[in-house]
Amino acid sequence: MSPIDINTERQLIRVPAGHGRTFRVLSGQIITVIDTEGQQAADFVAICADDPAEKLSPVHTRRALQSLFFKVGDELRSTHDKPLLRVLADTVGIHDANVPACDSTRFSVDFNVPGHRNCVDNLHQGLALFGLSPDDVPDPFNFFQSGPVTAEGRMQVTDPVSRAGDHITLLALRDLVVAVSSCPRTSFRATG
Repeated sequence: MSPIDINTERQLIRVPAGHGRTFRVLSGQIITVIDTEGQQAADFVAICADDPAEKLSPVHTRRALQSLFFKVGDELRSTHDKPLLRVLADTVGIHDANVPACDSTRFSVDFNVPGHRNCVDNLHQGLALFGLSPDDVPDPFNFFQSGPVTAEGRMQVTDPVSRAGDHITLLALRDLVVAVSSCPRTSFRATG
């Protein structure tokens, strides 16, 4: 189990394995998400500080890029199809933008581990302060998570390929509220 570190121009935030953190960033600030020990996925969501109904959207990003994957220089877009973040650096190059955040039902039904921490609850914990319900938590970008698509068009989720110190750096293009969950599934896999 490894934590995720978030480095902004204002602060260093440690996200313990299996937990989440929420923080604000201003337009023009840089966010670096760091896998401190390797093979730890980070579910990443954002809402616009001036309009919490406008959220970071993997679906709109994929449509705008005409790709399932993003790369350095690409912009991650909102539910209103506006750029929210620009990818400045990426030492891994493999991230998932297809799989939704796990919730308590997924752990109970799919993994037979009732009551386990999960990304939806981790992300919602901080976003609730901005009026979002658990159902309002946006679908995440799963940084460092490998989510290949097979030749048959099937989605897979495989272990993260990131190593200790790998990171992705983003430029905020709007004032945002960001939530990050250090994936409890990755933690669960590592421990049981």
